This record gives sequence, structure tokens and C-alpha cells, in this order.
Amino acid sequence: MITTDFLPGSPCWIDLGARDVTAAAAFYDAVFDWEFESLGPEANGYGIFKNDGRIVGAVGPLTETGARSAWMIYFNTPDADATARTVERLGGGVRVAPLDADGAGRMAQFTDPQGGQFAIWQPGTSRGLEQTDAPGALAWTELYTTDAAAAKEFYGSLFGWETSDIPLPGDGGTYSLVTPAGKGQERMQGGVMQVGSEALTLNGGRPYWHPVFAVVDCDTTVAAVTGNGGSVQMGPEDAEGVGRLAVCLDPFGADFVVLAPAGQS
Repeated sequence: MITTDFLPGSPCWIDLGARDVTAAAAFYDAVFDWEFESLGPEANGYGIFKNDGRIVGAVGPLTETGARSAWMIYFNTPDADATARTVERLGGGVRVAPLDADGAGRMAQFTDPQGGQFAIWQPGTSRGLEQTDAPGALAWTELYTTDAAAAKEFYGSLFGWETSDIPLPGDGGTYSLVTPAGKGQERMQGGVMQVGSEALTLNGGRPYWHPVFAVVDCDTTVAAVTGNGGSVQMGPEDAEGVGRLAVCLDPFGADFVVLAPAGQS
């Protein structure tokens, strides 16, 4: 489970790159009842999402020519500069070199050796998200990749992640559960799933991370997604022992998953 007691290598922040920040904020407000707060002109359109008064993510305008609208997942690190050096040593690439975020922290963005994009956050005055593992908040992270073994080796070497494999139903292959170094099952934070390149058309055949948001009722949330210009790639469907879930796209093509966890009251 993802918590706000952040550990090295655990998810600590998410933000959305959007072509239209105002329209994106309106969509996520309609779906999750998120409140958008702009950080002002000096933030160049960047602002935060709040759920019940607590920060659950952020959104800002796309800054790269040709970039698709997508969620970026940030992982906690005690030293952004050292992590950047390790990324390069392990065969990854530095997209945005470590930089200070006005004292709130220090961040950087990377690609893994297969092309999956991710980011890191070294806390300053801000540790990151204020709410996780609750309805309308980040509850899991997931990487779709064409080479799960290579991904596990890279991220395991970078963050110390430990993984355990479980078979998927039928002939669905294997799903690898991710846990921070030295922690138990209760701190599992995400998964790595090997897929064919044809399943990665959304990202031009390259691997990508996406967030999973907890919800109370998956079907009701999916109706809000489609009723506000979004679409559904898969589901809603039941996953034994996990819950009811659906893979969704917002109106601008950013993917995310909604999950009503099994056993919730």
C-alpha cells in the first residue's frame, strides 16, 4: 500500500502534463471531485489537485513539442543528483537534470533503458502527496513494458525494489509486484507487467507508467469518465482478490486506472 510515510523508491508525487490545464482540471473535478488550485502566473500554469483538502497530485501545461498528455510518477530519493548519476550508469537517460523547485524539493525526470519515463523527488519543505490509498487518491502504480526482466533489473538496482511474481489468469503471463527495499507485503506499491508492443500504441510502442486511483464504485466512476469526454480501454471488470477496475483515458489521451478495492466497506 502506498502511504505518505515515504520511503526511498516509493511513489511520492504525480502530475499531469495537459494540453489544456483548465479543461483537464474540469474533467478530474467531475470524475474525482478534485479541487484545482493554481500556483499563480509565476508557476507557468502549474497547479495542484486537492481531495478533501489534501493534495493528491498536480497538473501543468505540456512543455515538449509533440509530447502526449500523460501522468508522470515521481519516486522518493534522498539525493536527486546521485540518483541521476546512477540512472546514467544503468543505461537510462536524463530528460530533465536535477533542479530545485523553489525550496519545496529537488526533482529530475528520466527514461529507463527501454524508454519508459519516470521522475524523482528529493523532499525539501514538501514531502509530496498529502493523501494516498483513499477514494480519489493514488493507490498503486503500474509499468507496462516489453521487457519486464530488464525493467526489474534496472529499477531494482536504482531504488532497491524487491519484486515477487504472480501468474495472471488464463495465459495472461506474469505480473511482478513491487515492494520498497526491506519492507513487507503491506508496503507493496505497484506492479510491472510485460506486454507486446502492440499494447503500447498509446505511447508509440514505448513502455509507460500509469497511476491507479482508488474509488468507491468503479462503474459509477467509469460513467463519470465517459460522461465527461473520457473513454475506457478495458473494463470495468472484476479481478479476484484485487477488486473491480477499469483502464481509462481522459479526453486528452492520458491513461489512468480506477479501482474499487476488494473488501472495502
